[in-house]
Amino acid sequence: MGRLSTPGFKRFAQAMPGNLDVIFAGAEASIAGSIALLSGNASFVTALPTHPIADACVASLRSIGVDTRHILRTPEGRLGLYFLETGTNQRPANVIYDREGSSIAITPPQAYDWGTILEGADWLVVSGITPALSRNAANVTFSAMQTASQKGVRVLLDVNYRSKLWNWEPPVPPRELATRTLKEMLPLVDLFVGGREDLEALRGAQTSVSLEELVLEFARDFPRVQHVAMSLRESVSASHNNFGGMLFDKASHTFHYAPHKERFYPITHIVDRLGTGDAFTAGLLHALTSPDIAAPQTAIAFATAAGCLAHSIEGDCNFSTRSEVEALMNGDSAGRIRR
Repeated sequence: MGRLSTPGFKRFAQAMPGNLDVIFAGAEASIAGSIALLSGNASFVTALPTHPIADACVASLRSIGVDTRHILRTPEGRLGLYFLETGTNQRPANVIYDREGSSIAITPPQAYDWGTILEGADWLVVSGITPALSRNAANVTFSAMQTASQKGVRVLLDVNYRSKLWNWEPPVPPRELATRTLKEMLPLVDLFVGGREDLEALRGAQTSVSLEELVLEFARDFPRVQHVAMSLRESVSASHNNFGGMLFDKASHTFHYAPHKERFYPITHIVDRLGTGDAFTAGLLHALTSPDIAAPQTAIAFATAAGCLAHSIEGDCNFSTRSEVEALMNGDSAGRIRR
C-alpha cells in the first residue's frame, strides 16, 4: 500500500494543502523487504490494481530483492493508503487508514493458487492486519494458512493489532472481532509474534499473572505453536523508547531475552517508529532459518538488534545489513563513523 507522510514533524493541518512524502509500505511487505535486505529469500503475495502507481509499488519491492511474481493484478479494487503524522516528544504519532475497497480486501480466496505459490516455501508469514481489512481478506488469510499446513509449510503469525481497522462486523468491538478471528487461525500457527495485550485478549487472561506464566499457558492452549516472540518496549516519549525482545522456545522450554532481561537498548532519538516491529519479526525469522544464528538466544539477539536499528531508518522497511545487525548485537552500539 501507499504511505503518505507529512514532512518532518508537521501536523496534517500544517502540511495540507501542500506536499506529502510518498513511499510504499505494509507489514508483510516490510517483513519480506527486510528479509531480502538481510540476504534472505522472500516472496510477497498480495493483490494490486492494474495502474502505474501499483506498478511502481511492485518495482520498489523488486528493487530490493523481493520476489513479486505471485502478486495478483486485478481490474477491481484500489491501492490501499495510510496517512502518517509523525509524533515527537510528548505528542504521539497519528495514523489515518484509507483501505476500504482495496484490491487485497475484495479479491476472493479462489483467485490465489496457494498450492503453486507455496511450492518450495519453508514459511508462510501472515499478519493480523490483512484479516482486519474485511471478512473476505480474513478468508484469504485463512485459506493460505490451511494450504500451508497441508503442504508442511510452517506459519508465522504477527498479530499487529490495529484497532482502527477491525470494523467489518459492527457493532462487534474491534478487539473482540480480532480475538475471535485470530483464535480460528491459531491452531495452524507455528511461530506467534505478539504483545502481552494480544496474549491476554486471546486467552481472556487476568493481568495478575507474569508474562512468562501467560506465555506458558498460551503455548499449552495451542500445541502447534513452537515459539512465542515479542518486542518489549518502554515508551519514555514518542522520541525516546527503550527496546528489547523475548523468545520462548517450546522445544527446550526456555525463555530468552535480548539484549538482556533487565536491560534494553536506549533509543533516544527515534527517526521513524513505524515498521520497527516488522523489522524485529523479519530479523527473527531470518535468524531461525539461518543455521549459524538459529540458536534461540542468538536468534532473539539478532531480531532485537534488527528492530533497534530500524528506529534509525526512514520508512517502513529496515535497510540494515546482516553485518550491521550483528555488529550491534555483539556490542557495537556507539554509532561511530565508519571511514
